[in-house]
Amino acid sequence: MHINVHKVDMASPSDVSGLVALIDAGTVDPATIIALIGKTEGNGGANDFTRGFATLSYQLLLAKHLKLTPDEIGKRIAFVWSGGTEGVLSPHATILTKTEAQGTPDGAKRLAMGIALTDTIPPEDVGTKKHASAVADAVRRAMSEAGINGLNDVHYVQVKGPLLTPAGIADADKRGVTTATRDPNGSKVFARGAMALGVALGLGEITQAAFDATRIAADLDVYSAVAATSAGGELTSCEILLFGNSSKATSPFRMGHAVLADAIDASGVRRALASAGLTLSAEPTKDETSRIAAIFAKAEASPTGKIRGHRNTMLSDADINYERHARAALGAVIASLTSDTAIFVSGGTEHQCPPGEAPIAAIVRI
Repeated sequence: MHINVHKVDMASPSDVSGLVALIDAGTVDPATIIALIGKTEGNGGANDFTRGFATLSYQLLLAKHLKLTPDEIGKRIAFVWSGGTEGVLSPHATILTKTEAQGTPDGAKRLAMGIALTDTIPPEDVGTKKHASAVADAVRRAMSEAGINGLNDVHYVQVKGPLLTPAGIADADKRGVTTATRDPNGSKVFARGAMALGVALGLGEITQAAFDATRIAADLDVYSAVAATSAGGELTSCEILLFGNSSKATSPFRMGHAVLADAIDASGVRRALASAGLTLSAEPTKDETSRIAAIFAKAEASPTGKIRGHRNTMLSDADINYERHARAALGAVIASLTSDTAIFVSGGTEHQCPPGEAPIAAIVRI
């Protein structure tokens, strides 16, 4: 397995010019693309249509190159978008390609990844144990595909799945079944939490007994340390992208991860990069930062309403959702070290690290 990573800026949710340039230059063969992960400038809520717009734009481009329909592209390539580029965060797409191993693996552990898709998650299952179990099964398949045998070599599991929409709730009502909540935006916490518990179960971070006893979005002391989950109304099934390192891979990258203690944890950013093999100087140099291919992080407000003893209004601001505050704060902290604002930072960490903490992962060029 040989994974390559390319990041392109986007001027709008429909801007695919960055990928067009890579294809025209012969840098990227569209037939080798397996996933796109990116940020769009929407609000990140249940009504954020920029994610679906970006997916369709890339599907249309790749459908033309590969002589397939957009639907066929959607089944072939995983598209994961997070809405919300608050503060300095930049709209962008990280394009991942996969080819056969180039040469003989040298025994060093290098970037590997596996992708799996669940069946359709009906509205009544969104945010429930059935939702989580479907993710757990898919995580096991993705881990096998990646050629990763142990939890210690898994550094990031990105899951994007459905939340509840008004149409989905109405459909459930028509069929006489209940949903986890009747609030579309409120369903994000249940959906993200269920998917994170699915990752924890699939990787063996928690036992079946612990899973059975856990209340989704309530018992937050049960969690995965490597899950990063997002929910959107544009999806009906869950896409699982599992990243890690494998001695069978020949990729010119390595993956690492860490846990952020809070939204201003610059040391946590450094730990994630060091886990991937890059130790930043006190004043990071251009040579150091040029090795950073991608950073993926979750942002969270402190459940106490304080960060390091000082009060903030993330959880009490009636005008701006706390996720938008947290994304902006963490994005600035990461960018201050990497000199790059094209960072994947999404909000909401239910069952993703202990309450108030958040996962961060980095891909670094070897």
